[in-house]
Order: sequence, then C-alpha cells, then structure tokens
Amino acid sequence: MIETIENFAIEIGPVKAALLATLFTWFLTALGASLVFFFKSINRAVFDTMLGFTGGVMIAASFWSLLAPSIKHSEKMFPTMPWLPAAIGFLLGGLFIFGLDKLMPHLHINFNKEESEGVATKWHRSTLLLLAITLHNIPEGLAVGILFGAAANGMEGASISAAVALAIGIGIQNFPEGLAVAAPLRRQGVSRRKSFWYGQLSAVVEPIAGVLGAVAVIHMQNVLPYALSFAAGAMIYVVVEEVIPETQRDKYTDLAVLGFMLGFTVMMILDVALG
Repeated sequence: MIETIENFAIEIGPVKAALLATLFTWFLTALGASLVFFFKSINRAVFDTMLGFTGGVMIAASFWSLLAPSIKHSEKMFPTMPWLPAAIGFLLGGLFIFGLDKLMPHLHINFNKEESEGVATKWHRSTLLLLAITLHNIPEGLAVGILFGAAANGMEGASISAAVALAIGIGIQNFPEGLAVAAPLRRQGVSRRKSFWYGQLSAVVEPIAGVLGAVAVIHMQNVLPYALSFAAGAMIYVVVEEVIPETQRDKYTDLAVLGFMLGFTVMMILDVALG
C-alpha cells in the first residue's frame, strides 16, 4: 500500500503530492468537525486528551520527520558543525510563529475572550478561535510540503514514505482538532452548519502552506536543512505556547499527558515504520 502511494507521489511530482497530502489532512479536520451534526458538546476529559494527543504527534514529527533529516543532510555541508543549519532554522521557525502570534488577533480554545492575543480587535469570538487554529496549522502544512520537496531533491534522511507518514500523523491529529474548534462553538449556541464550517475552515491553510513549502525547497536546494528545521521550530512553538497550556486549565491534566504520550508514540511508530 505504502509503495503504491510512494510510486504515485513520485509520478505526479512533489508539488502535487504535497497538495494531495495536505488536502487529506484538511479532509480529516473536516471529518472531525462534522461530528457537531451529532453531538452538541464534547466531554472535557476527552477534549483535553485529544489536545494532548495533538501535541504528542507534533513533537514527535518535529524530531523524526524534520530535525533528524535536517541534521543528517547537514553532515555533508558542515562536517564539523552539522547542527548549525538545524539550530538556525529551528530558532527562525519559532520566531516566525512568535511574530504571527503577536500580530494576528486570535483566541485559544479554552480561554475567555478577554484573554485574546495579538492586535486588539472587536472581532467575534468564533473568528478569533478560527484564527488561533489557522495559526496552529500553518507549520503543519509547511512541514508536509517541505518534506515532499526535500525527498524529491534526494535529500539524505528524507523520503517520500517519510512525507506520507508525516501527512498520516498530522491527519490523525487533525481529526480531533476539527472537533476541538467546532464543539465549543456549538456549545455557545452557534448553528451546527456554521460550527462545522469554522471547524473545517481552520485547516484550509494547510494545502496552501504545503504547496508553498514544496515549491520553495525545490527551487532553493541549499536551504533544505534550514527549511526542515524551520517547520520543526514553528511546530514546537505552537505546542509549547498553545497546545500544552490549553490542556492545563482543568482537572484532566493527567489524561492530557497520557494523550500526549500516545500521540508521540503513534507518530514515532509511523515515521520509523514507514519512513
């Protein structure tokens, strides 16, 4: 099955492969958001476990799918300092999301509207929630696109199967993420249709970021290790600044940690077994 997908991805090229892979991650977000047609609310224990799972997947993907191949490739470029491109890219990725975090008005899922971040605005709570998850999804789409581009360029440590594994892992964690956006809106009295719309819309940015990431690394091969670690730094920043704090605002912190451990394990298995 994986060989068939890999051959298909090679045949259509990295840009189209990145687009299809990120459309898959968007589809699973929409699938998760569609649960609001059947449930008006989500149990908080389940919610926090899902968020923890999301953080675990993102942390594992950041190392196995992004940082490890970045360092491996850098061994030829900088034999005495193979860590240098990874360190620079990682920090720049974090600073990129830090800048967006300070500029883009947004509100994290479990927070009150007066706790919104970014530039002050009178935008509706649902819009601020949508922007928060959109901010979260930018590095995920970039990561998938950059890895497909790196594999197409023959980068050591990167492969099409690893990119497929990353897309599967992000897709799995996007399922609860779609519900995580839609369910709070439904609980606040927003219609089922509108709650679903906002839930799926949060991941629309992933195909855009995926295509941009693939195109960028194809035409700038020298930046490959920096680009991979950039995506990793962006994802780590999101986990530490957004995902983890959201799981620590209620009494289900232990479940969130267990969810994190499970997500990390699932992504690790996917990357090692498939990549």
